[in-house]
Amino acid sequence: MDTYRVQRRDMEKKAKRLRREGYVTGNLFGRDIEQSIPLQFEVKEAEALRKSKHTQMTLDLEGKKYNVLLKELHYDAAKHQIVEMDFQELVKGEVIHATAEVVLENKEAVTEGVLEQLVSEVAYKAKAEDVVEKIEIDCSSLRLGDTVTVADLAISKNKKVDVTTNADQVVVEVIASKNQVADAEDEDSEQAAS
Repeated sequence: MDTYRVQRRDMEKKAKRLRREGYVTGNLFGRDIEQSIPLQFEVKEAEALRKSKHTQMTLDLEGKKYNVLLKELHYDAAKHQIVEMDFQELVKGEVIHATAEVVLENKEAVTEGVLEQLVSEVAYKAKAEDVVEKIEIDCSSLRLGDTVTVADLAISKNKKVDVTTNADQVVVEVIASKNQVADAEDEDSEQAAS
């Protein structure tokens, strides 16, 4: 698990000033943390954390390590910068609400039709020790007309996880491309004319 260095935020300084000085602000909260801990960390640490795509990590706060889940990330697309990040401490046995990222693998193997992803993450509840970060779907066997729903995913079969996203929700499907639809219509009109 990746570890990121963070500092306790200097509350004398406004968040805007800290951002100008090259910091991102955030908060650390959890069942065993009496009051949320205001954080600040360097932009390069925050960017590394964002690019890692992991939601579960370790924060090193002045020598004390916290096993955490990234709960919220506020990103200003216009300024291309992270504004704030909030973390929840993972406490063994505590049930938390989280999301798992859906990752499509072997997309290039789908040669007939167009692969369309309708869901990018699945919401669920689980104990801290059973957190799921990623759901990988192997697309190599998908053919035209195939669909994968939330109920079909491994996370839905995991007895330690309570999926809250609708089980009937289509995650990925293979649909006919516009060219294939046009070709089929042309064939139909040719057959009707003969």
